[in-house]
Amino acid sequence: MTAAVAHPLTGLRVADLRDTAECARIDALVREHACATPFHLTAWSRAVESGCGQRARYLVAESATGALKGVLPLTEIRSALFGNALVSAGFAVGGGMLTENDAAGEALGRSALALAQTLGCASVELRGGPLPGEEWQRSEGVYAGFSRPISGDDEAELLAIPRKQRAEVRRALGFDLTVETGSAQRDRDAHYRVYAESVRNLGTPVFPRALFGAVLDEFDDAADILTISHQGRPIASVLSLYFGGTVMPYWGGGTAEARRWRANDLMYYALMKHARARGCTRFDFGRSKVGTGAYAFKKNWGFSPEPLAYALRTGEGAAPRAINPLDPRYRLKIALWQRMPLALANRIGPFIARGLG
Repeated sequence: MTAAVAHPLTGLRVADLRDTAECARIDALVREHACATPFHLTAWSRAVESGCGQRARYLVAESATGALKGVLPLTEIRSALFGNALVSAGFAVGGGMLTENDAAGEALGRSALALAQTLGCASVELRGGPLPGEEWQRSEGVYAGFSRPISGDDEAELLAIPRKQRAEVRRALGFDLTVETGSAQRDRDAHYRVYAESVRNLGTPVFPRALFGAVLDEFDDAADILTISHQGRPIASVLSLYFGGTVMPYWGGGTAEARRWRANDLMYYALMKHARARGCTRFDFGRSKVGTGAYAFKKNWGFSPEPLAYALRTGEGAAPRAINPLDPRYRLKIALWQRMPLALANRIGPFIARGLG
């Protein structure tokens, strides 16, 4: 019996994301791949390019017959503060390559390195997926992901939350708080006001408003906003993505007032209920840096941390980008940003944040 021979790769190129047929072809592969994330969809790359002005460089590998054998969504991040890099995927917590075999992965890795050199990018960062080769540096222990199944009903969901955190959710349910979901301009405005204040209080520049709008527009009914209000005033809000039966609360936060009313606790519980009604069966709490408050918060909800591994290659003599806010070099800057007037932070923050990628 003769073993089947895989078609050799003859095509490695940057996809044209303006071509609807090309995008549909790529997205079909993504939706069928077991390791795919919403960040592999062409919608994400288009949204980042539109919302942040950072160029999409979506690589595809094809066989001699023209069949797709692998994809690698890359964003060309350029920043005067943080340097230039090819990132998979830009502004995402996931990415990396999706392939049918090791040969396609190695070819995509070589192609990404060659593209980075051509574009003058010092490094290539892959946020997930397999290593393209042994020469790539593997990074572990910095981030962890958190996900678990969504329970079958509201009471079961409450019981799945550890006792102390469950008590906070029950307290929130007793307050005069309202829950709204949608993606209309009213929802977008409420989310941006809340999120911008939340990240300023954490000492982080806010992303451009256009990025959130572009993601909502590109993902259509696969993304929405859930907002918690007290007496008509939004105090907690989250923009979530829906992919493959999983909900991912991606950009969320609360104002200083949210803590008093336990609005963040209600927000995530309400999102679980909302996602179940949409047919989702899994809740992906996203990634957090080990040792941070967000990491502890998710553990308090009963989510177990799953270590994440990233891959990195830097050009000869080049240093990797330093964008980790836990880096001691950023402590003073974070403290100063936390004291910055919100209006000023919202004005200059997007120009900085668009270069973080």
